[in-house]
Amino acid sequence: MDHTPNSKLPADLGAPPFVGVWQRRALVIGGVASVLAVALGFVGQFQDGLGWGHLLRAWTLGTVVVWGFAVGGLALLMLQYCSGGRWGLVLRRPLEAMSSTLPLVFIYWLAMAVFGRHLYLWAKYTSIESTAAALSAGLITEFQQHCLDFKRAMLNPVAYVVVSLVCFAIWFLFAQRLSKLSLVRDGQSPEAVPNWTAKFENIGGPGLVLYALTMTAAAIYWVMSMDVTWASAVYGLLFLVGQGYSVLALGIVTVVVLSRAEPFKTLLRQSEQHDLGKLAFAFVMLNVYLAFSQFLIVWSGNLPDETGWYLDRTRGGWGAVMTLDFVFHWLVPFVLLLSRNLKRNKKRLAAVCLWMIFARCWDMFWLIEPNFPDAARNLHLSWGILEYIAVPVALISFWAAYYSKQLMARPLVAINDPLLSEILEAEDGAV
Repeated sequence: MDHTPNSKLPADLGAPPFVGVWQRRALVIGGVASVLAVALGFVGQFQDGLGWGHLLRAWTLGTVVVWGFAVGGLALLMLQYCSGGRWGLVLRRPLEAMSSTLPLVFIYWLAMAVFGRHLYLWAKYTSIESTAAALSAGLITEFQQHCLDFKRAMLNPVAYVVVSLVCFAIWFLFAQRLSKLSLVRDGQSPEAVPNWTAKFENIGGPGLVLYALTMTAAAIYWVMSMDVTWASAVYGLLFLVGQGYSVLALGIVTVVVLSRAEPFKTLLRQSEQHDLGKLAFAFVMLNVYLAFSQFLIVWSGNLPDETGWYLDRTRGGWGAVMTLDFVFHWLVPFVLLLSRNLKRNKKRLAAVCLWMIFARCWDMFWLIEPNFPDAARNLHLSWGILEYIAVPVALISFWAAYYSKQLMARPLVAINDPLLSEILEAEDGAV
């Protein structure tokens, strides 16, 4: 079988010119949002003294979202190498581009590491003496003091930095290795394809295990430890599924827009588009299943040490945010993606996926903001809360510009893939 591109593909397999337009527009939006974020920081600082605190929390939200795109893209890439499927060939280069944005995510994370004492109690109170003094001053509760002292071997600034650096090193290694080998394979003869398939499987299998471990560690250190009293056995799994949810949404938006021009105009058939829509639907269902399972177990157990986390997120106005999170994050995409016709309509499917990305940001807001004493059970509306719009928009926009650059840095079609001949065949009209 000949796995080389045939006459159905154009000679130029690079990104179309409008990807450069994406990059420039994203940079402009990011610049405007950055100026607005700084202005809101000054206003918020003057209003309630929390302007810069809100900015840092919003920075964490934006960082976690783009981290999900980058690391989740790497995980989905490795999953596709292990499982196969024509849908993966369509997403191959966008996923490689996502995983190649890790250097920018690392820069974003550095701000969290430098200003960690403003995000984490364990970074602020680093000794038994400091927690005792904080308890005497009424800054923490007895339960918080117990958790800080008990978990200090794990939750401390040195461990935070070391674990995070190890995670980034592993992600960098796999992302660069897979991206490099993918481009090398394009220049090989078709006879070598079976060997390349085995090589990618051998990298992807262990890589998925390491991804699950490192992603869980990062989620615990970066987000869960903001509330030192909270513990959940499925927290890492929730982030794993959430990253698949957001990466598929972004990937579908990317390939749909790229299909306005060659080579994706030829490459993206309705059957593969429909498969991507069904896969996104599966992640929507799995996402709500895990989230509801955690809520049901904690709430039915009715243990004060556990239910407080949910009380912080359901009282004082947060109940409305939680309800909208359910509607945005699950109900809307679930109902819409039930439609076969919608999954076969490019504009409608892309619109649903854009909504899913917005819903992921909303969910991160609900997870992050109530961790702090001024916000727990108190959804205060002030100028500072607008930071949760300006800062993530800025970070995501700059990330999108870098993502566009990575898309332009490689051919959009993996020309030496065994599935290419199949995906270029005429459709029979059945899905």
